[in-house]
Amino acid sequence: MVQQIEILLVEDSAEDTEMTVHALKRNNLANRLLVLKDGAAALDFLFGEGEYLGRNIKDVPKVILLDLKMPKVGGVEVLREIKGDERTQNIPVVMLTSSKEDPDILTCYDLGVNGYVVKPLDFDLFHKAIAELGLYWLIVNQPSQ
Repeated sequence: MVQQIEILLVEDSAEDTEMTVHALKRNNLANRLLVLKDGAAALDFLFGEGEYLGRNIKDVPKVILLDLKMPKVGGVEVLREIKGDERTQNIPVVMLTSSKEDPDILTCYDLGVNGYVVKPLDFDLFHKAIAELGLYWLIVNQPSQ
């Protein structure tokens, strides 16, 4: 039996993935973490397709940390698919990106994103931001499901 995922991290940057996972582990929040490197893999996981065919799609993560700019399927399109499907629309999605561009922010909020966090460039600030995100979405927030 596959352990239910609490955090789905969708990030194509190996460096950002490493820092995010380290920050989550440091705060004991990475026990049920799945890291995927592109939006196509994330959609396959969420909808039980491709490599994840047959996965119980009712087992949804507590939160999705989603990069904006990725290969294959970008973060905006992944967000659009998640929020446009009644099976996944209530999963909290937080964009975790380096883009401070107003059009990106507005588009994501128009599509129903639950949070938009610009990745701090400073290592310590990055770790603090990830730790706070993890604590909020896994412990403080009350999910709708």
